[in-house]
Amino acid sequence: MKTLVIVESPAKAKTISKYLGSKYVVKSSFGHIRDLPKRELGIDIENNFEPQYTVSREKMKIVKELKTAAAKVDKVLFATDEDREGEAISWHLSIVLGIDPKKVSRIAFHEITKDAIEKALENPRKLDMKMVDAQQARRVLDRLVGYELSPFLWRKIAKGLSAGRVQSVAVRLVVEREREIKNFNHEEYWSVEGEFSAAKTDPFAAKLTSTPKGKLDKMDLKNQAAVDVILADLKGASYAISNTEEKLTSRQPSPPFTTSTLQQEANHRLGFSAKQTMRVAQQLYEGVELGPEGSVGLITYMRTDSMNLSEKFLQDAKTAISGEFGEKYYNGEARVFKTKSKNAQEAHEAVRPTEAARDPETIKDFLDSHQYRLYDLIWRRALATQMAPAKINNAVIDIESKNNYTFRANGQNIVFEGFLKLYPEKTKENLLPKVENGAAVDCKELKPEQHFTEPPGRYSDATLVKALEEFGIGRPSTYAPTIATIEDRGYVERDEKKKLFPREIAYLVNDLLVAHFPNIVDFKFTAQMEEDLDQIADGEKKWQPIIADFYKPFKDNLIIKDKELSKKELTEEKTDEVCDKCGSPMVIKVGRFGKFMACSGYPKCKNTKPLPGEEGAEASPAAEPINEACDKCGAPMVRKIGRFGPFISCSAYPKCKNIKNIEIKLNLKCPKCGTGEIIERKTKRGKKFYGCNRYPDCDFALWDRPNGEACTTCKKPMVFGKKGSTVCSNKECPAKK
Repeated sequence: MKTLVIVESPAKAKTISKYLGSKYVVKSSFGHIRDLPKRELGIDIENNFEPQYTVSREKMKIVKELKTAAAKVDKVLFATDEDREGEAISWHLSIVLGIDPKKVSRIAFHEITKDAIEKALENPRKLDMKMVDAQQARRVLDRLVGYELSPFLWRKIAKGLSAGRVQSVAVRLVVEREREIKNFNHEEYWSVEGEFSAAKTDPFAAKLTSTPKGKLDKMDLKNQAAVDVILADLKGASYAISNTEEKLTSRQPSPPFTTSTLQQEANHRLGFSAKQTMRVAQQLYEGVELGPEGSVGLITYMRTDSMNLSEKFLQDAKTAISGEFGEKYYNGEARVFKTKSKNAQEAHEAVRPTEAARDPETIKDFLDSHQYRLYDLIWRRALATQMAPAKINNAVIDIESKNNYTFRANGQNIVFEGFLKLYPEKTKENLLPKVENGAAVDCKELKPEQHFTEPPGRYSDATLVKALEEFGIGRPSTYAPTIATIEDRGYVERDEKKKLFPREIAYLVNDLLVAHFPNIVDFKFTAQMEEDLDQIADGEKKWQPIIADFYKPFKDNLIIKDKELSKKELTEEKTDEVCDKCGSPMVIKVGRFGKFMACSGYPKCKNTKPLPGEEGAEASPAAEPINEACDKCGAPMVRKIGRFGPFISCSAYPKCKNIKNIEIKLNLKCPKCGTGEIIERKTKRGKKFYGCNRYPDCDFALWDRPNGEACTTCKKPMVFGKKGSTVCSNKECPAKK
């Protein structure tokens, strides 16, 4: 009796095959087998929002192969991931293969190990149509918003723009943060620090915390004059120890990783983007070749809200910790964490290594640098959850002057590392000397220091993921694609610290949506929609009524706004400049890539040019200085954003009109010539592609963004696919057949 097992990924299929005998045939669907059509709405609005799914041309061959394989076996098992997307893929497969969804045999596991797969085979279940409906509801909802709202933006602002239910909220967060930064009012404040020493002790620092008038808050010393009064009061003062305290505290380890915290910590510690984190985690989950062991799944499923750890892992972690560090480093009993997310629903375990004993160093030679670093992070975090707390001694010394000014010194030292031995966290040791109350101390120096309040920082991948999670917007599977989407669509860019900031077009689109489509970018409304999707998955609500309640008022408002709003009013700004080709007034317009000058006589006159710099000024307000001199006149070059994107221009414009294109480098060597670098380029029609910067000497080019790795089968470059996946760029790759 032969059984066909269908999964969604070829890497997963390869790993699973290792654990199944000759009675099983494992095939991959390469993701979703059916979807809504690309060039039409694909939703029958009049017929209760019925989706009209199609099999794309590139999936026809896979469908044929799966049908042929299914015809040769006695049974078909669907083993896609146990989340809404995985459940929907199994449902689509059952329809395409002609299997009654009610008779589907479904197996699921949260780690690709022999034990997990054997247990799943012993406990097949039916298809969960509630989860399928929740996925359909999200897909239909996002298609309605994107398909209806995006063309509206094309008509009112610029062609090529897109809007989305979650992405538009993410753009709003970035825009509002940037405005908060620009509008921030820096306030001056001062602090006073003293350097003290008691008899036979090393000097130590202490900060002024109170005056004869009472306790000092952070902003109380507003200027130097206030500080000068204090310094005058303390001139020649004598000091003594007024209080000493020591307290031993315990620091507990952080919980194991969920999708959100994994993305945040990988961003903080490794510098990974959310998309990069999920791509590498997918590889670790689906399986990596470990020499003689073959393909091995190294971590549990990486899309999860759960903080649960299996009993087996807890026991294995105890053994590993005691063996590696000694029994005193084990917590003494299993430490259990409770999931905080009220809507936790994806997988049933935290992100952890499949084997606690698999030390990253033992498999380092089989992993690329990204895989090793992420696995090391996950392994350390998971094991640290079961280690003893760190013991930290916190010390305080208060010093008081004769005229009642108090300085405080804070110190701490680690008495016992505990979990910090494996998973170090920021713990700055500052040892204070041993002193007694009443002991005299000398003040070596008083150092006043001026400070200014700082605005909040720009969003990083980590802080944006955290904000989305706190607002209840999106789910584990959506954080990384959302950030990647708003970057790919040109709404946000990254600064030199990889922080996100909005382009000019983001302000315009966001303000339009906030003013005229408030629900689309409302945090509470979007979060409520996520709760509705969760209730669909739990069987508490039907999906069509939720879509209907959203769509009718949305569509009615869209029709009204389409008539009310004028593109000229939204995107044009009058200027005093005259067109040098036809004499008509020039106006400032906003396109996908920012503001530019255009002739008001369009379409008769199509004259356009970048925004000019102010006469005699070093650069226009929108220009960003760079460390480069103009090779024509020697003036500083500046970075600007024009109609067709970023470019470098001479700051002496219009006297000097020297401009250069900006190479957007991917920090990847060209795989063809080995000397050039891969850069982002555009065709004459503006379509993005990736090629060697030595063109025309080297003609290497790809439509999809390469990730720097080579296909293990055909050695051609791997590229980023949909939803953070990676695929081979070679259409003829044997792995795709």
